[in-house]
Amino acid sequence: MIAQELLTPSHSFSHKKTAYVTLADGTEIQGNIKDIDRKKGLIEFIKLKDGAGKKHKLDAEEVKFMYLPPSGLDKLSKAYGAITDASKWTDEKMDQDLLNQGYIFFELADVKIKKKNRQLLMQLLNPTFSKQVKVYHDPFAKQTMGLGVAGIKVAGGIAKSYYVAKGDKPAFKLQKKNYKKEFMPMWNSCKKIITDYPDMKWSDLTEHVKNYSTCN
Repeated sequence: MIAQELLTPSHSFSHKKTAYVTLADGTEIQGNIKDIDRKKGLIEFIKLKDGAGKKHKLDAEEVKFMYLPPSGLDKLSKAYGAITDASKWTDEKMDQDLLNQGYIFFELADVKIKKKNRQLLMQLLNPTFSKQVKVYHDPFAKQTMGLGVAGIKVAGGIAKSYYVAKGDKPAFKLQKKNYKKEFMPMWNSCKKIITDYPDMKWSDLTEHVKNYSTCN
């Protein structure tokens, strides 16, 4: 199938390579990142300086989507696997050239937090197989044990929660401890997943997402 897993979340970004930002009104801005302000792990503001020297301070809610270049350390965990038939797996709206260069994709997404829906700028962890199901980084997720280099997790660690969006529905928090309970409601429309993964393992979540993309 595909030699591709969920990306390790990026927390630091290059200030030398170009970032590409598209605003809600369609305006496109290309420039170098000067600063990123976060609150509770989520981006609140991003500051850019474009090629003309103009500075931009953008509120997260102004951004429709953006591609950010990872820093040198974060590039350690940004290897994309080969896709044999991209049309089955990828969201055609995404810039595959930038993704292949290792850029990190963020988008303004509808997210269900407890009983309220909010619009948040979320980091997509499965950009190359996100056609039917999108898996977003949960900035508060705890992780299983893994290997690390210079404080950057590069292998073995699996987050214990993600925000997951199926189709046009708001993303919701999916947790390891509740996965077997959520398994049937999430995947019961795809008999292949139910048949091939009777153990309903959290560690197989990536495979469940991939299979769902070709089920419908």
